[in-house]
Amino acid sequence: MNFKILTLFPNYFTSPLEEALLKKAIDKKIINVELHNLRDYSDLEHQSVDDTPYGGGAGMVLRADVLSKAINELNKDKKSLVILTDPSGEKFNQSLASTLSEKEDIILICGRYEGVDERFKELYVDREISIGDYVLNGGEAAALVIIDAVSRLVKGVIGSPESLEFESFSEVEIDNKKVQILDYPTYTKPADFEGESVPEVLLSGNHGEIAKWRKEKALSKTKRLRGDLLK
Repeated sequence: MNFKILTLFPNYFTSPLEEALLKKAIDKKIINVELHNLRDYSDLEHQSVDDTPYGGGAGMVLRADVLSKAINELNKDKKSLVILTDPSGEKFNQSLASTLSEKEDIILICGRYEGVDERFKELYVDREISIGDYVLNGGEAAALVIIDAVSRLVKGVIGSPESLEFESFSEVEIDNKKVQILDYPTYTKPADFEGESVPEVLLSGNHGEIAKWRKEKALSKTKRLRGDLLK
């Protein structure tokens, strides 16, 4: 799977891509991440990429002509899915991460300043994605979140595929309806911690009862913390 990141700050990604599972996946060539500086595609003075908004207002807007030149270069075969990180985009969630993990080539455009010229969005962007109802200084952090969440669903990135079978936002069937629930509580050694013991069922060796307990606790946890998922 190939990610192409279009950003004004390529160095923002250097450390995260050199750590943990992302680094291992890159080293194994399961995923590939290319960093592209938007300024490299500008023919304007000082490699400018933005300008003041028509109609007035604060801030600057990323220019459609510079962005389109970059995308035409990065997506010559027109096979890449072009994503713009934008706080007004569709909400990123586990279901969308799963959908994106089936793609072979994704271009992530990191939004900046007051946004992107609307004409570019309409002509070149396939999906606008937001990672939450808040505004960041730029889309780099959002791009990293998307890469991290999507990559772990690509075959071979997670060492134990069983880890993906039941985790937060997994789909289960309750009352003949598929809903997303949070992960169940987990415990490890020591068996006694500051007077609190591990639930007996987890020490029983009865896998059927353990599975039942975990589903019940996951449902209870979801009702308490994220009841909106069950509606």
